[in-house]
Amino acid sequence: MQQIINFIIRNKTFLLFLLLFSVALLFTIQSHSYHKSKFINSANFFTGGIYNSINNISSYLNLNSQNRMLAEENNRLKSIMYNTSERDSSFLDSLKFNSLYRFTHALVIKNSYSLNNNVLLVNKGENDSIREDFGVISSLGIVGIINKTSNNYATVISILNTTSQISAKLKNTNHFGTLIWNSDSPEIMQLIDIPKAAESYLTIGDTIITSGRSSIFPKGVLVGAIQDFRLDDAENYFTLSVKLFNDMTNLEHVYIIENMDKPEITDLLNE
Repeated sequence: MQQIINFIIRNKTFLLFLLLFSVALLFTIQSHSYHKSKFINSANFFTGGIYNSINNISSYLNLNSQNRMLAEENNRLKSIMYNTSERDSSFLDSLKFNSLYRFTHALVIKNSYSLNNNVLLVNKGENDSIREDFGVISSLGIVGIINKTSNNYATVISILNTTSQISAKLKNTNHFGTLIWNSDSPEIMQLIDIPKAAESYLTIGDTIITSGRSSIFPKGVLVGAIQDFRLDDAENYFTLSVKLFNDMTNLEHVYIIENMDKPEITDLLNE
């Protein structure tokens, strides 16, 4: 306290000048509208810059939380989209009925796409109720099928796997075939066994989707677009080249699909 008093005594002349200057500046700003508006604009610019910087820092530090919220919202929207398509498209509140499909968000922590039999690793497992033969998709389309699980992780047989076979169809008709991969390109898959009767419906650029004829994927998950097509040697079936909507070399956020009716379907088929 004594040091503060000594400081004031030593600098009394300067402090008096500073006080009088501040009072004069205040009176000038108050009595002239031009000066007042300039002062307010300058103050707003200064404080606005500070708040903007604080907001940018806060937003950056909050990215993980925001990403998690967006993933959860995507989960909810996908659940609504695929469950309503299986029941009543005019019924939009998926919380009011027993959903057929349950979605779980996961992160891809390892991904191969240059081998013949490619596999992904995701950060969800048995502790998250993930089991073998659950489907995996992304926001752009189909990814693969859960193969093995541990407590906290699961491996996924990628659609870029020569053992993968998935039922898919033309979006605008009910003609369906089997989606396979010949290992030539991570961007192109083949849809085989499309009957010759579907020839008039085949158009370059048309969309291919999952058929819903298995208990793994719901009907309507995006696959890709027709790039070209040709008849087989017997001229009975078409083979379609399908350019994937998904970039399988650049995956991070995926969604694991559980068909809640699958145990009942499996038991019935096994009988």
